[in-house]
Amino acid sequence: MTHRADRTLVTKGLARVEGEGAMYVRVNAGQVEEVRLDIYEPPRFFEAFLRGRSYTEPPDITARICGICPVAYQTSACQAIEAVCGVSLTGPLADLRRLLYCGEWISSHALHIYMLHAPDFLGYPGAVELAQDHREIVERGLALRRTANAIMATIGGRSIHPVNVRVGGFYRAPTASELAPLAGQLEGALELALETVRWVAGFDFPDFSCEHELLSLRMPGSYPIERGTLVTSGGLEFTPAQYEEHIIEEQVPHSMALHARLAGHSGHIMTGPLARYTLNSQWLTPLAAQAASAAGLGPTCRNPFQSIIVRAVEMVCAIEEAIRLIADYQQPARPFEEATARAGTGHGVSEAPRGVLYHRYELDAAGIVRSARIVPPTSQNQGAIQEDLRGFVQDRLDFDDHSLTHACEQAIRNYDPCISCATHFLDLRIDRR
Repeated sequence: MTHRADRTLVTKGLARVEGEGAMYVRVNAGQVEEVRLDIYEPPRFFEAFLRGRSYTEPPDITARICGICPVAYQTSACQAIEAVCGVSLTGPLADLRRLLYCGEWISSHALHIYMLHAPDFLGYPGAVELAQDHREIVERGLALRRTANAIMATIGGRSIHPVNVRVGGFYRAPTASELAPLAGQLEGALELALETVRWVAGFDFPDFSCEHELLSLRMPGSYPIERGTLVTSGGLEFTPAQYEEHIIEEQVPHSMALHARLAGHSGHIMTGPLARYTLNSQWLTPLAAQAASAAGLGPTCRNPFQSIIVRAVEMVCAIEEAIRLIADYQQPARPFEEATARAGTGHGVSEAPRGVLYHRYELDAAGIVRSARIVPPTSQNQGAIQEDLRGFVQDRLDFDDHSLTHACEQAIRNYDPCISCATHFLDLRIDRR
């Protein structure tokens, strides 16, 4: 045992997040005094260079913000601009948008569960090492991603940064016969997803609970994916247009990324799978609800380590939804609703795999973007990540260096903070005083 009452945990480069960041934890006299998730990546300026562009361009431009969830950025952007133009998608076009988003959920959740998070629970440094001993497990995850990518390629034109999405709908709507082969793939994927829930439910989860204010969308009667009203665990309910009245972004000295908080609330907010599930579990699809119950989940879940179960349940939900949408699909007469430019401000919110994603655009009468604002899920979760890491480390100060490092990796990875690639999360150095 290498425990000391005073210790400083430092990593200068987090390798498994999308972007550049560091972690700092200082312990003094047996108390965690400071925790920082330092984001030092230079600003990317997406909001700035959207200004002066045509109102038709943000869906394609903002998709490049993230290669894992481009559909989320396209959807929130489209909805914000459509709100200005007075367009609201219904019928087959709305169903196609939801179906495309289901593909992204399946792909992102499978990536996180199998490649990034499960190795932590199974004692492997990464998916490559896991595959050497359990090839069938990793192949199951890859099979789920292939099905998801087929959905996005069929509807979006390609699986990464889809090119068929536009304001008002799509450049081209697939025929029913083009979607039909996906149904067979999804039936096979459904069983793989159910196996996934059963598998991750058997992991050993630390006893840990977070009490943050939860934030998600809500669509009474359906599990929220591509649209909805914003709700919190404290009972607030507000529209996308009211988002900036309730969610405040602030600069902190140690981060180039803004931190978000709930107005008038002293604690932290958390969005993502736990928030969605806790606030909307009653609207899971039938098999997803059964799988959640069999996995031991109640109507709510506040253990961040069990977010891997919730993601698996949401994967079942997205596959069930995709099967239903394909079965009911009728090709629309036109692939898009005409969205005529006009002056105004529009707001769009959707549920990216990691949580609520907000877009706001101000257009002039010619349809030129005069201002833009984008609030991704990880900005909203940064404060919660830091606070949870503080409590988690405090309860485990008797761990040796290796065990504490692994515990920190898992605690941060619970939130899937815009992870893109790589296999090792923390290169941790412990300086003891």
